[in-house]
Amino acid sequence: MLAVLSGVVINAHNAQAQDAFVLSSTNFRNSGSVAAPQVFNQDSCTGGNRSPQLTWRNAPPGTRSYAVTIFDPDASSRGWWHWAVANIPAHVHTLPENASASGALGKLGAIEARNDFGGESYGGPCPPPGKPHRYVVTLYALKVDKLALVAGRPATMFEHEIEDAMLGSAKLTVTYGR
Repeated sequence: MLAVLSGVVINAHNAQAQDAFVLSSTNFRNSGSVAAPQVFNQDSCTGGNRSPQLTWRNAPPGTRSYAVTIFDPDASSRGWWHWAVANIPAHVHTLPENASASGALGKLGAIEARNDFGGESYGGPCPPPGKPHRYVVTLYALKVDKLALVAGRPATMFEHEIEDAMLGSAKLTVTYGR
């Protein structure tokens, strides 16, 4: 009886010790500020407009692909989409800095939505002067190999399809103000 009880305790401990789905970045620190390389580079913003480096681990079992979004919930009443990427293969666990503009996403077979700046790529933070905005970076583990989406569709369409196929998500939130 002790052996059975001991086995149960060990199994319960292992279940609790299982690592959570985690997203990290060399460019973004959770609750930190966005640096110039990731800031938008048009109008009155003069950043590098380079998509951030992202790394993840401990995806939920059954993950067949990933998607990434960056959304500003503080912009206007509906928020602002800065980036939406889908169809990142399950064997990929990192995106290099500037994956959007460098062609790295296309080489993976991933597709990008149209952001709210009107581009089919990453569009960095560029809020109006005043209170800093939050930028929520979300990595989604998906239960499908590919979403039924076409590159260049609005990010809100990507969001709907992503949520329907989601197994789990991991987030980072960063801020930027001018």
